[in-house]
This record gives sequence, structure tokens and C-alpha cells, in this order.
Amino acid sequence: MCTLEKRGRVLILTLTGSGEHRLGPDLISSLRSALATARSDRTAAALVTVGEGRFFSNGLDLAWAQNSSEGITTLVSLVKPLIADLISLPMPTVAAVTGHAAAAGMMLALAHDYVYMRGDRGVLYMSELDIGLPFPDYFMALMRAKITDPRTLRDVTMRAKKITGTEAKERGLVDKVCQSASETVAEAVKMAEELAGRNWDRGVYVSIRMSVYPNLCKSLEIPQESDEAVTKHFASKL
Repeated sequence: MCTLEKRGRVLILTLTGSGEHRLGPDLISSLRSALATARSDRTAAALVTVGEGRFFSNGLDLAWAQNSSEGITTLVSLVKPLIADLISLPMPTVAAVTGHAAAAGMMLALAHDYVYMRGDRGVLYMSELDIGLPFPDYFMALMRAKITDPRTLRDVTMRAKKITGTEAKERGLVDKVCQSASETVAEAVKMAEELAGRNWDRGVYVSIRMSVYPNLCKSLEIPQESDEAVTKHFASKL
């Protein structure tokens, strides 16, 4: 399903295998377990997420949903805490999008602080309009938080536009475009190492991230720090 490797102070979370990395119960559980391990590692200072093969993630496991009595509603509810785990992770995060990232797979990528994308292959694509599914509220909250240009938000949601790496960079969806899968991973790890080298306070980092995206955190039901808790944290540093 996935592996978690540590290189210095950088953790590399890899969706393994040559498949589509569709988000079904097993993969979601495996990813959440890896993120729990990352959260508990007090020496870790940054995370990179990578998808092997042609896909970063091709979205929800629709085949599982069609063959299960629980259906797609269950998958939507299972992905929500996965996204919350990333938004509340107390360290910088970088997605190395080395293949297609569609629907919930695109949400997985955008839930990272930085997105590096392969330029020679792969698209970002919210397929819900094309397949006749509405967006969950937290999908929209994540897109509003991370897609600041209204025309791009329109094209992603109301046009179901497939966006290549080069266009994604021009539209501000990704931070860097690389020439190959291996270069994308290498550059993402390099960025993560640079961020880890800043030695930021983990609690302060996640607190600031959550304050940047208050509406997203509310949609994901992530508890917000009270003013009293923030004041106590500042007082402890004096």
C-alpha cells in the first residue's frame, strides 16, 4: 500500500506499486497509519509524499464503492480525516506529483504545503463533473483555500479541465515543474531538506498553517487552538 522511509530528518511517504493508487479503505488506512508514525517522530522535520508509476492517485476506489453496500459515501467520509491528518501534521509537507492526480487524488496533492509536479506526463483533474458526482464540502473548502485565482477555480470545478504541469505552474497550482519523475522526487526531497534545516518549532508551524486556512480546518473538523493556548505557548518561550 505505502511505505514510510526516513532520510535524515525528512520522511518519504510512498504510494507503492504501478497501479492507480485509488483511495479505498485499505490504502486510506495505510496512509493514515504512516502519517500517525510521522506525527509521533519528534526528530522528523518534513514530509514528502510520492506516488510510484503513472499515477500519483486516480481518486476514490470507485470499483470498491460499486461492489460494497457502504458505497461512495463511506469513501468520502474516510478521506476526510486523511486530509485532516495532512493539514494538522506538525511539519512542512511536499507532494511530488509524478503522475496523474485526479479527484480525491488531486485533493491529496493539494493538502500538502508545496506541490512539485512532473512536466512531461500527468495532469491535475477534478473529474466529478464528468462522472456526475457533487463535490463534498471539504473538497470545496480545500480548493477554495489552495486555488486563489477565481478563473482557475472555475476551470477546475465547473469545466473539469485537465491541467498539465506547465499550465499548473502558470496558474499557481504547483510550485515547481520538473522534467521527469525522478527529478520531481529529487527536487521535492531537496526542498523538504531545506525546510527541515530551518529547525522550526513543530507546534508553531502547524498552528500557523491552521490559522492560514481557518475555513478549511473548520470544514475538516480540526480543533482550533484557543487564544489562551496560543498565549501560553508564547509565554513558555520567554
